[in-house]
Amino acid sequence: MRHGSTTKTTEKTEFQFIQTEVKVVRKRYITPHYIRIFFTSDDIFRINSATVGVNNKIMIPPAGATKVHFPEFDYENRKWLPLPDDIRPAVRTYTHRGIDLENNEIWIDFVAHGDEGPASKWAINAKEDDIIGLLMRAGKTDLYIKAEQYVLVGDATAIPVLSTILEDLPATAKGICIIEVYSKEDEQYLHTNADIEFIWLHNEHPQQQSDLAETLKKQILPDGSRSAYVAAEFTTVKEIRHYLRKEKGWKKEELYAYSYWKSGQSEDKSTTTRHEESDEN
Repeated sequence: MRHGSTTKTTEKTEFQFIQTEVKVVRKRYITPHYIRIFFTSDDIFRINSATVGVNNKIMIPPAGATKVHFPEFDYENRKWLPLPDDIRPAVRTYTHRGIDLENNEIWIDFVAHGDEGPASKWAINAKEDDIIGLLMRAGKTDLYIKAEQYVLVGDATAIPVLSTILEDLPATAKGICIIEVYSKEDEQYLHTNADIEFIWLHNEHPQQQSDLAETLKKQILPDGSRSAYVAAEFTTVKEIRHYLRKEKGWKKEELYAYSYWKSGQSEDKSTTTRHEESDEN
């Protein structure tokens, strides 16, 4: 395999995992705090079996490493087996934003917030031929709940999935999309054929507070065939879920809410808490 790629598709009853090593082709800043990085591999076609926009894992190898070491999955206990500290990659949740089979490329968007986290630090310093690992479940899945009217809410980390949803919506769909970014300069053009009202919020300190929940509470929400997709920091998602489900009477099947991160904690430290909360969907 090119650049030592160790692509593998593991099959065990209900699980199919794709793992592959990819290398940087190029990168560009979409906005001052948003980096798009393009990757290639001999095995991009395998990634095409997964839905663009779904959560997957990126694995950032330790500094100076020339290959990515992937963990093994313990199917009996349904968990990943830990790797030794000297080869263990930093694992973070991301999604591939797009795939181009003709040019053998995928791209992933990173929020650039300095050296606060391993993914941001890696993306800011990434150069051509640098490597990371990708680990994802194979197979197509529904990215969002289909309806006639939509409520989409997210912070900067949610732009890739919200963008994918917006691009997929039919022209007959209506709704609102509330996105919080660092500044006016970080607003992006997001294509959609649907009739969507965009509300951009600016927040230079997302670790400290968010206006997403309060802004949503000021909106006139749809009745009838409706669907909400919420992805942001843990506390914000919890507040919005409570508002829609308990105060506004939305049904469980009308709402998908997921927290990508928790303020004050790294992703690996907050995983259990965030997953327990997301089980309320």
